[in-house]
Amino acid sequence: MSTAAPAAPSAPHAAGVAVDSQKTASGKPAAKKTLNGAEILVAGLVKQGVKNIFAYPGGASMPLHQALLAAQDELRTILPRHEQGGGFAAQGVARVTGDVGVCMATSGPGATNLVTAIADAKLDSVPMVAITGQVPQAVIGSDAFQETPMVEISRSITKHAYMITDVRDVARIVKEAFFIARTGRPGPVLIDFPKDVQLATLDAADVDHDPALDLPGYNPVVNPPKPAQIKQILAAIKRSKKPVIYVGGGCVTGGSSDELTSFALKTGIPVTTTVMGIGSFPGEHEQNLHMLGMHGTVPANYAVNEADLLLAFGVRFDDRVTGKLEEFARHGKIVHVDIDPAEIHKNKEAHIPVHADLGKTLEALNAAFDPADAPDIAAWRDQIAEWKQKHPLAYSETGPGGDTEAILQQHAIKTLYERTKSRNPYVAVGVGQHQMWSAQFFKFAKPRHWLSSSGLGTMGFGLPAAMGVAAELPDELVIDIDGDGSFLMNVQELATLTCEKLPVKILLLNNQHLGMVVQWEDRFMSGRRAHTYLGPIDNPEWFGQGTGDTQGETYPNFVQIARGFGVEAAQVRKKSELPAALDKMIEAKGPYLLDVICPYQEHVLPMIPAGGTARDIITE
Repeated sequence: MSTAAPAAPSAPHAAGVAVDSQKTASGKPAAKKTLNGAEILVAGLVKQGVKNIFAYPGGASMPLHQALLAAQDELRTILPRHEQGGGFAAQGVARVTGDVGVCMATSGPGATNLVTAIADAKLDSVPMVAITGQVPQAVIGSDAFQETPMVEISRSITKHAYMITDVRDVARIVKEAFFIARTGRPGPVLIDFPKDVQLATLDAADVDHDPALDLPGYNPVVNPPKPAQIKQILAAIKRSKKPVIYVGGGCVTGGSSDELTSFALKTGIPVTTTVMGIGSFPGEHEQNLHMLGMHGTVPANYAVNEADLLLAFGVRFDDRVTGKLEEFARHGKIVHVDIDPAEIHKNKEAHIPVHADLGKTLEALNAAFDPADAPDIAAWRDQIAEWKQKHPLAYSETGPGGDTEAILQQHAIKTLYERTKSRNPYVAVGVGQHQMWSAQFFKFAKPRHWLSSSGLGTMGFGLPAAMGVAAELPDELVIDIDGDGSFLMNVQELATLTCEKLPVKILLLNNQHLGMVVQWEDRFMSGRRAHTYLGPIDNPEWFGQGTGDTQGETYPNFVQIARGFGVEAAQVRKKSELPAALDKMIEAKGPYLLDVICPYQEHVLPMIPAGGTARDIITE
């Protein structure tokens, strides 16, 4: 936090120019260029390489928006239709580039609307800088109009939070915020910016955009592992008979996927990933066991359950992966590599804990590995092949009542994958059943092409995240696979797609229900519907008594809604019509919504009940 005494605010000025009291030779006042706090901050963003900022204006951030307007040739300002949408769009930028995404809001409700996106970024280790306007310092603490204590609100959901109290600190704080956000274990940083400091001025010659950092106590880990640790890991691998590589988001975040792939191929050890780790290892490779955990594959969960060595790389042993913690991977030795010391031993005790940069650790392992270190795992590979053959990811070819034309969600996702994989698309998802089916049936060859709100599980993430990707990577195919419940959470961003010319393709899997909650109702609550039907309350589905017929009217009419926002849209209900409908969506020049009507009776399988183990896995 800036602690220096605040500079006295000056009156607004034109184009950053104020009049100096000294005289020129002609006797006229000499002009001295000055910059206000808002202009200094925006110049700092440009210096940090920011190309797109997602910003919604208000009274306490108007000077910032004036500065953004003046810098429009260097920095594109995109107006989301809700601050949360802007926060998730900034995440979209960060997740696909690995660099810092930036969003901005005004004070009060504008700032608090960013809170969910900030918390989401913290749990998924996404580098983001959120800038909020704040009321003038003179009225802070007086319950002024649109005043909220954003530093206090966001303290536990950010890596760091600043309030700028002196215009002389602006350039340093911007530089520090980006450094903190992107180094070590990445995460969000808040800059709260009172309006009087935005308007306070400095002589332009006194502004240093590359000042020394003032971060006592912050020492992000970049160290490699100790040589003894590398020897320990290689010795454990050589002795193992049933090893598994368990990969999390840290591998993607740290840019370590190439090193991971090289290591896995050298050793022949099978690989399983968390939801965050998808894309770390090629999705169609035979060594890939795919996702583990609650809705992970049977081979992945069985393999981890029986492993005698678990190489845990950039993971946090999340409860959706481990289930009953004391039973998870209980039969084997655990090697845990993570850049964040807080994760080591937090949930699961590691036999070989390695607090180090994962990329440097994998580099060292690859450099030190000798073919003689390869484990003898022929029998283990045979066992895994048997599990894969016996328990493939599968779904019915018909819908309720044997309807051969019903479009099951899994079929829609798999068909989309087959028709787009050659283009290596970027895929964002909402949260719910469609998210898990996408993780199962859409295979990613590379990292940073899969965007999922994983730790916080935020409905409404998919559309604005895809919006951010499309802004940052305008020539790429960007898809939002969404559910009707999740999509409605940020449906207003359809306006942003149209107005900003962002050609996101939306595959809307519409089953008229909050599908994941319905699944739990069906499995554990005797099918009692407790406010999980999204249509009118006088329909029989409200009470769980519907037939699941996909031919009736649906609510709301998403095609009309999309067209109202200027987005081309269509609806499809028959499996035979799906391929052509998908092709039309994919080839559309602008944004496009395809409303796919699906039955609501489908469950995401496999499924391990909460608190269960791999032995409790449900497959039908």
